[in-house]
Amino acid sequence: MSRIEKVLEGDVRSAARLMRDLDDRLPGAIEELKALHPHTGKGYIIGITGNPGAGKSTLVDALITLYRQARLRVGVVAVDPTSPFSGGAILGDRIRMQRHASDEGVFIRSLATRGQLGGLSRSTFDVASVLDAMGYERIIIETVGVGQDEIEVMKTAYTSVVVTVPGLGDDIQAIKAGILEIADVLVVNKADRDGADRAVRDLFQMLDLRGVVGRQDVEIVKAIATQGTRPESGVADVVRAIDEHRERMGAHEIQRKTERAMAHIGELVRGLLADRANAALRAQGGLEGLAASVVKREQDPYSAAESVLKSL
Repeated sequence: MSRIEKVLEGDVRSAARLMRDLDDRLPGAIEELKALHPHTGKGYIIGITGNPGAGKSTLVDALITLYRQARLRVGVVAVDPTSPFSGGAILGDRIRMQRHASDEGVFIRSLATRGQLGGLSRSTFDVASVLDAMGYERIIIETVGVGQDEIEVMKTAYTSVVVTVPGLGDDIQAIKAGILEIADVLVVNKADRDGADRAVRDLFQMLDLRGVVGRQDVEIVKAIATQGTRPESGVADVVRAIDEHRERMGAHEIQRKTERAMAHIGELVRGLLADRANAALRAQGGLEGLAASVVKREQDPYSAAESVLKSL
């Protein structure tokens, strides 16, 4: 039995190896991913993003529990910072979500950003596709934590959930960061803290100022993710808000999927060009060698760059 067949049958070990090979950009793995594409398109992708420390992983952990109670299979792609030593992910989401490790209906994969901007890993699209082909009905992508311009989760997910907490301080900075521009659902987590109601009011005002989509199209939910699935946690309200957004987007499903495909293709083009450029650099003695020729005034920086592009 081929690895593709094993993945389609839900074999976790084969899927994990394929994801590792995709993260390492092995050509054989990419060919296998191409073969899996006709079997994708059924899983619903949810993006979880927000400022570091907002409790995104705790919220994801609670969402997994609720979806499993509804007998839905859940795949999680957790994008973490890169270790400067191993190049791997360093936050260890499997430790945070350890209680789900033995559940056959849950697959959690950590990815390192490897310097990728946007809060996502270069392989995020690919891993989500593998989970989709395996039959996971909810695929949750948790970003490393966003800042200014790091809002790429919108391009990967069908519903983007932005998590914030009371008392961040600089509301104007939140607008500048562009986080509100991508929100389909806003979650004020740690709502048992002082200032939660004020945070909700401020978010409503910011949505009015946003001017792109009226606030009636973005639901704001208060939650205490550390309470898990208890009624007072508000996590069930988060699930409801996601489901309601999915229903509202039903009429625009093709448009949303087309936008996602456009983002994916654009990302792949940039990635493939970067790979070829790096190979061309190595063939010409590496970036350091070209830089040395520029320092010696043997050629100018533009000519050096053009020489690399000509060999692509």
